[in-house]
Amino acid sequence: MSLSGALARLVAWRLAFVVPLLLVVTAAMFGLAKASPFDPVRQYLGERALVTSPEIREQIRANWGLDRPLAEQYLTWLGNLLTGDLGESRSFHRPVAEVIGERLGWTMLVTGAAIVLMLAAGLVLGTIAAYRQGSWADRLITGVAYASEAAPVFWIGLIAIWIFSVTLGWLPAGGLTDAGSATVTVGEVARHMILPVAVLAFSQSSWLVLFVRESVIGALREDFVIGARARGLRERTVLAGHALRSALLPFLTLLGARIPELVTGAILVESVFSWPGVAGTAVRAALAVDFPLLAALTLLATVAVVLGNLVADAAYVIADPRTRVLGVS
Repeated sequence: MSLSGALARLVAWRLAFVVPLLLVVTAAMFGLAKASPFDPVRQYLGERALVTSPEIREQIRANWGLDRPLAEQYLTWLGNLLTGDLGESRSFHRPVAEVIGERLGWTMLVTGAAIVLMLAAGLVLGTIAAYRQGSWADRLITGVAYASEAAPVFWIGLIAIWIFSVTLGWLPAGGLTDAGSATVTVGEVARHMILPVAVLAFSQSSWLVLFVRESVIGALREDFVIGARARGLRERTVLAGHALRSALLPFLTLLGARIPELVTGAILVESVFSWPGVAGTAVRAALAVDFPLLAALTLLATVAVVLGNLVADAAYVIADPRTRVLGVS
């Protein structure tokens, strides 16, 4: 099977799978919202709920459609979704599409930079640890990787703020720009995103470092690597061109499976550093029981996970011709 045919088959299979998946996720989301003990009207009113008459509460509930059966609410929301109407955010008092649209770019900026940094650092450190197996460098790298794997993301973020912002004063503690700034400049954004990007990349790179280390150690024992050394190839060529290349094939699939953890890490990092992204908005929506915004963010996160797995599988098909021969999709 040709490369284009294999990719087309993969995309078609994933598209056939994603529609029922989104229906199940959204239906389960409505069911959980119905079973929730939190009253969105009471959360919306706040302290005013104590002095608001029951008639006004019921009127608000009717305006939001909460007095209708659950199935009717779901079908109405689904129909509006198909027309591009995501509803009105109850916490921001603006259309959900506008709230997500103005924040999505900032989340993609931080997450994209963190992924690039995570891949670069993980591949380099994992390869060094494998090549220097048993040395002090290997013990240091693996020790830090195991420690960061066990540490919560928000704790790493708070430690980074205490060291680099409070103690040393090198970097800002959060936000998009300085407190007194009236405009958003590239320099200020770059300075403010250093800590969020570094913390997100550091918290998500430990599994990559450990995986690359074990894979490269196994690849260095393979016959084709021993043969490459016997032919007199330089050690750098053997390591990068043979051992690392072979060891990274399973990593492509594993990367797609780690997308949900990356989404969770982004939510915590944006909350700790007050980054104005979509992920941090999910926390505010959850605290305010802002269901229209939560529903859209859940749908967006599901689509991101599906697309991440699709990209990982497509990369595997491109990297390994055997999947095309076997018709694996």
